[in-house]
Amino acid sequence: MFTGIIEEIGTIEQLNIGANSGEIRIKAKKILEGTRIGDSIAVNGICLTVTKLTDDSFCADVMAETVRRSSLRTMHNGAQVNLERAMSAEGRFGGHIVSGHIDGTGTIRRMERDENAVWVTIGASEEILRGIVMKGSIAIDGVSLTVADVTDSDFSVSIIPHTGEETILLKKRSADIVNLETDIIGKYVEKMLKGCTSGGSGITMDYLQKYGF
Repeated sequence: MFTGIIEEIGTIEQLNIGANSGEIRIKAKKILEGTRIGDSIAVNGICLTVTKLTDDSFCADVMAETVRRSSLRTMHNGAQVNLERAMSAEGRFGGHIVSGHIDGTGTIRRMERDENAVWVTIGASEEILRGIVMKGSIAIDGVSLTVADVTDSDFSVSIIPHTGEETILLKKRSADIVNLETDIIGKYVEKMLKGCTSGGSGITMDYLQKYGF
């Protein structure tokens, strides 16, 4: 599990993506401290398992599902990425619950400065937007952010200077693709509600009273 608080910006040294899967090697420093083979590291929000370690890099296998769901297929050698180690039991929970399992990608539509912050508007599919709510949490390339606005076709977040300096988000441009992970709590709620309403009756006062609400 991750929190969406980026620890370091790394650089892709080698990316070998075939038709369906591949391997990635990333140069880093801070996130290698205490890291062992088999540990999880979020790369632009994608949970990857460390398969090899050197003094200044780590490698991870990339499976077909990751290639299909994420922006890795658009990356290249030399590209910078957001990095976060899995949360330790004694760590502070500074962001929100981030699983590292990408729901899909979005496309940056606009980036507009607003005093000391930058508004970023991202277009996404109806399926992803269904899990995004005003003032809720969203992970964009692994960065935990608060949703400032949401419409039927896109959503917006406001990036403060610190987040801009510590991540790669403000190095992006319009039309760039980003990884998106919606709030996992919302996914559970949606699935449970579907189970409750599978008979077609919907949530009624009688139903709520029956189950103690």
